[in-house]
Amino acid sequence: MPKSPPIYLDNAATSFPKPPEVVEAICRLVKEISLSPGRSAHRFSLAASRVIFAARELTADFFGCPDSSRVVFTSNVTEALNVGLFGLLAPGDQVLTTGMEHNSVMRPLRYLEKTRGISLAILPTSATGAIDPDDIPKRLNSKTRLIIINHLSNVTGSLADLAAIGKRKGGALLMVDAAQSAGVFPLEMEAAEIDFLAFTGHKGLFGPTGTGGFLLRPGLKLPPLKMGGTGSNSEQEEQPQLMPDCYESGTPNTLGIGGLAAGLEFIRRTGRETIRLKEEHLTRLLLEGASQIPGLTVHGPPAGAERGAVVSLTMAGRSTADLAFLLDRQYGVMARAGLHCAPAAHRSVGTFPQGALRLSPGFFNTEAEIQFVLAALEQIGIGK
Repeated sequence: MPKSPPIYLDNAATSFPKPPEVVEAICRLVKEISLSPGRSAHRFSLAASRVIFAARELTADFFGCPDSSRVVFTSNVTEALNVGLFGLLAPGDQVLTTGMEHNSVMRPLRYLEKTRGISLAILPTSATGAIDPDDIPKRLNSKTRLIIINHLSNVTGSLADLAAIGKRKGGALLMVDAAQSAGVFPLEMEAAEIDFLAFTGHKGLFGPTGTGGFLLRPGLKLPPLKMGGTGSNSEQEEQPQLMPDCYESGTPNTLGIGGLAAGLEFIRRTGRETIRLKEEHLTRLLLEGASQIPGLTVHGPPAGAERGAVVSLTMAGRSTADLAFLLDRQYGVMARAGLHCAPAAHRSVGTFPQGALRLSPGFFNTEAEIQFVLAALEQIGIGK
């Protein structure tokens, strides 16, 4: 079986390739304007400010937030989640979360558990990565400050029912980690009663790395994670209170945010449903083919269940590292093996500590590539 031209199946880490208009937007910005918005009144600085403002408006509309000043840009979803977790939680607070969370959630929570005296309640998770929203009211109490949910698992592709969770949150705040779902599945802050929505730009939103942010429900305030220059209220030596400046200290990533805006525009023109259906089709081909390969086990939601474009596999007699290495070096297929920065999720589905091989197709993959990958896996299985 000949080696293929590179086939990229690691879109759950970072989407690739980027749409041409994203690349063009970044190149245009670096060529045409200064990149320090809000710090000067000259034409280049004003042009850069308009880029940031337009991206903020697009993001607010995309996520159903009525006020674009509630959109805060960060360097990635991890920073966004840290702002929320460190800002919202106080000693004695209880946090309700799941066994499917990424370390960008679990590590700050474990730190706050030790240093700030918060307590954690972990919702039970099925062997396929699903949670039952009806379990939430049973675990709420007077100290439950926050419910944090991974909308789409980066390990199994399982999807949380945010609408059902929002209706059962009681007096707690709802924080959503939308790192994997943003851009593919609908996310409406008001409709789902989300108080804090964290997203990253470099996955399903087709933006560059180094971009992300959060949306904060109107009326909700929390202290900033960092302080410094904002270009506003410069006569004061205290952090400004106005949104979103209070959370955006330092020169923003104008290039990245402009590229993110181009990614959002690409989704608008292409259609989110079109993107989802394409990824769903490729994922179904992967699942159907993988189920026919002897010795290969698929971990995650059962056939026919709604899921994201994430397929995690293990093969009898092969380590996941070996699988990824052979796919890359012998067949030109790029995938990710291991624990995917989500050991809790792997414990929940029974793949800890060895992890799994994750194949995550994206909008720009083809049926032919999926068929090639399946043939490569079958050949690896025969040769073990």
